[in-house]
Amino acid sequence: MEPSCLTTDFQPRRLHREAKPSRARRLVKRVLPLACACVLAAGCALIGRSPSAAPGPANQLIDAATRSDFAWQRLACLCDTFGPRFSGTTNLEAAIDWILAEMKKDGLDNVRGEEVMVPHWVRGVESAAMLEPRPRQLPMLGLGGSVGTPAEGITAAVLVVKSFDDLRQRAVDAAGKIVVFDVPFVTYGQTVVIRSRGAVEAARAGAVASLIRSVTPFSIQSPHTGMMSYNPAVPKIPQAAITVEDAQMMERMQDRGQKIVIRLTMSATQLPDALSRNVVAEITGRETPEEIVVVSGHIDSWDVGQGAMDDGCGAICAWEALRLMRALGLRPRRTVRVVLWTNEENGLAGAHGYEKRHKSEMARHVLAIESDRGTFKPEGFSFVGGDAARRALKSLAAPLARIGADKILNQGGDADIGILQRDGVPTMALLDEAPKYFWYHHSDADTMDKLNPAELSSCSAAMAVMAWQVADAPRPLPRRENAAPTN
Repeated sequence: MEPSCLTTDFQPRRLHREAKPSRARRLVKRVLPLACACVLAAGCALIGRSPSAAPGPANQLIDAATRSDFAWQRLACLCDTFGPRFSGTTNLEAAIDWILAEMKKDGLDNVRGEEVMVPHWVRGVESAAMLEPRPRQLPMLGLGGSVGTPAEGITAAVLVVKSFDDLRQRAVDAAGKIVVFDVPFVTYGQTVVIRSRGAVEAARAGAVASLIRSVTPFSIQSPHTGMMSYNPAVPKIPQAAITVEDAQMMERMQDRGQKIVIRLTMSATQLPDALSRNVVAEITGRETPEEIVVVSGHIDSWDVGQGAMDDGCGAICAWEALRLMRALGLRPRRTVRVVLWTNEENGLAGAHGYEKRHKSEMARHVLAIESDRGTFKPEGFSFVGGDAARRALKSLAAPLARIGADKILNQGGDADIGILQRDGVPTMALLDEAPKYFWYHHSDADTMDKLNPAELSSCSAAMAVMAWQVADAPRPLPRRENAAPTN
């Protein structure tokens, strides 16, 4: 019997009612709009929007999103039913089939899957065991794209290093060994280079395999996977992630002069590219349908956990933006297009395929929004684009102050929409309070219990409001003067 959630028969729960405002809060609510009116009017004038036009639909979207846990229930159905959705797997394609059917039931326009070929890496059977100075099975995850070991595995002594510089200084000691990188988490951007380049640097020094300390600030013996790379000029060696605890333990052992021996076994393999699809659907614009506002998240995930936080929640929020508009009977001036990208995790083939397929439309893409940083308490958006558009967006985001999500900051974009930036498309990435995001990222712990229904609903509201505000403005966002599309 098919789970009831697969036919959207599940019953969303009503979330908390807003508490009755205090006397001080009521006073602020009366005074604040008057104090902000001049600022709001000046900003809105940049793109021709009247301040009085914003609150109606925006508040309707916020109300509809935040008074129900529909988004959380739909995400739970996706994650519980299909599990992790790695590129090349039947899990991913079955989930896409379900989403396309559900979007049609939601009444969205032009629902389709746009085909694209994606990499197909298979983890296979894998293990790591410390043989000396004492036996221990090491929790591990092979890194995406890694080659496998011989069938009998690789058994070798270990050299623990603290950085690439440390490895270069000790290169003479690395030959024939398994290099373990015990590099503490600083920020994701700073630390992930060890995962990306570790195998190349270790192989240059003559190592037979590379193990990295998982890229995370917190661990309970939990390895974290992710993408790695090779250099065609350097031999390919296997690479996997071990836990923070085991990397630190081996460094202590080495400091005491103890010999460490590990046997690493990985049957990882790269198969021919597989067929997948970007999920695309629209609310067709009522006046200038050829102008497009993209709202997006990626539907693929790594092959561990449930892909709830990375990035099922972002995909659901993007989908919710259109579902809410349709449910409320809202049709903006421009077309709002949801894109659920395939293959963000290990190739960005979905984003590249979309750009190629829609190259002739890029000049008419007004804005591209993505959620790929979790869906915790929303704070606003990071914007990449021109100063005039930034000023306009600060005004358009004003209704989101109600849920504390009206910030427009400069903290870069997300990976998929980053591909569209080279065509001059302005982009926005949803920002939220996510101090624990990298605790669970790319691990077996990326599961539904890490997400809060009310926070997910607020993120859905933020995505829906921002997409609506830009799509319904009388004039499109201005682009940078030098942002000519590339060919």
